[in-house]
Amino acid sequence: MTGTRRLLVALAEQDRASIAPWVALITVLSASSVLVYPWIFPDAASRLELAATVGANPALGLIFGPARDLSTADGFNAWRALSLGGFFAALMAIFAVVRNSRALEDSGQAELVAAGVLGRGARLGAAVGLAALASVALGVVSALVTVLLGGSLVDSLTLSATFTASGLMFAGVAAVAAQLGSDARTASTLAVVALGSAFLLRGWVDAGGGAEWMRWLSPLGWMHEVRPAAGNHWLPLLAALGLSAVLVAVAVALQSRRDFGQGVVPVAPGPARGRAAATLTGFVLLLHRGPLASWAVAFVVVGAVFGTLATSVGELIAENPTVGVLIAAGGATEKSLVLQLVLTLLSLLGTLAAVLGVQVVMRLRTEEVAHRVEPVLGTAVPRSALLLRHALVALVAPAVAMLLGGAVLAWVAASQDASVGAGEVVAQSVATVPAAWVLVALALAAVGARPRMRMVGWAGVVASFALTILGPIFRLEDWVLGISPFWHVPDVNAAEPDLTGLVWLALVTAVLLVVAFVGFRHRDVD
Repeated sequence: MTGTRRLLVALAEQDRASIAPWVALITVLSASSVLVYPWIFPDAASRLELAATVGANPALGLIFGPARDLSTADGFNAWRALSLGGFFAALMAIFAVVRNSRALEDSGQAELVAAGVLGRGARLGAAVGLAALASVALGVVSALVTVLLGGSLVDSLTLSATFTASGLMFAGVAAVAAQLGSDARTASTLAVVALGSAFLLRGWVDAGGGAEWMRWLSPLGWMHEVRPAAGNHWLPLLAALGLSAVLVAVAVALQSRRDFGQGVVPVAPGPARGRAAATLTGFVLLLHRGPLASWAVAFVVVGAVFGTLATSVGELIAENPTVGVLIAAGGATEKSLVLQLVLTLLSLLGTLAAVLGVQVVMRLRTEEVAHRVEPVLGTAVPRSALLLRHALVALVAPAVAMLLGGAVLAWVAASQDASVGAGEVVAQSVATVPAAWVLVALALAAVGARPRMRMVGWAGVVASFALTILGPIFRLEDWVLGISPFWHVPDVNAAEPDLTGLVWLALVTAVLLVVAFVGFRHRDVD
């Protein structure tokens, strides 16, 4: 471990600009809950209505976990911030570890550093140490800001400790993935898949799809057993520290047995002759074939999980008295709650489809920065043709994924609940596609015209997700909710559906695509 401390200091100075936004995002997520709760839910009646709304929608349990106590600001904060804060903390740790371990090997920088007075385990130790420091800093900053804005000291410390524990656990996961993968991209994919699987398993249980004991199969589920503001049990945090230590030990053992620049899992040899793409379209599809296949599998799994959740409203009504009160008061019926849940789940599926499209768009920018676009444009391929092929994949892939996930959701839901029409769900899936296209077109406009603003594409996805899920709970005005394209998706199965929203979505998509093509034609290629 010789040289670990000096390398850690250097990595911290280099990486602080990448870590700070994650710390700020999660801190705002927590502190804002405590700040706005008394304004939006000032009395017992409004808080009872909040509990009924949350209890009637299993999709909220899928995203945020169980709502154990919504009658206090700290309980509301724990429900709203624990799952997403832990998820983002885990992402921060994964990217920090992979970026400062395997990515440096791929770029050749690690070889230069290793040529100095540096122990073999120092690079991995520094990368994990950086992720650990970032996770601890996140917990401290989040707790301090939340307490200063009115949060309870013990409850805020407990909640922030779950963020730190999530970061530490998945720093260990990333350390292992960095040894298994053949390059940084593969390592990141392995770690993110592990995180997504843990989040989905935890969400499926919390939304009523699985037994309570199954929550312990997911490390993220352990964090919900800490129960901030509803018991404050610290024992699961010790289990998280133990898992982190075990994973780091496994990563160190694996590193000692692999070659520098290679993964424990060897890369399969390529074909004797390289694959030739007869057309530009074939070339672009060849470039994206791996992620497209992975996303197809993901949408089948997510569609099946969502289909199971869509039929769980009846059980929730039986278990949740506040939802029963809502129905008894004439506020809703079980069938209307099921239909509303399906609409919410399809909006979530559309957001995932938009993530797929934005990822395709960002791959074009990655190719450009790596100077692999210039040789293509040096041939008879015009700029507009290259952007068009990537744009087609970025638009068609989310549409196909949305229909695939919607069809699986419809089949599973209809097979378990006769009140759910499979054809109606598929039709609503088709109507959701234009909303996802708006977000993809936004990313295309940013990459095409102003690449430095490419993060606008991801910001659009995050904003749409937040407005779709949290906007109605916070009783936001229609013009604010309308920022999300999914708010404009009509219920096409209504007696007289209003399709005006789809027309506006199509127009916005067209304008953004024009901006993308005009900008890409006139700007310099990096």
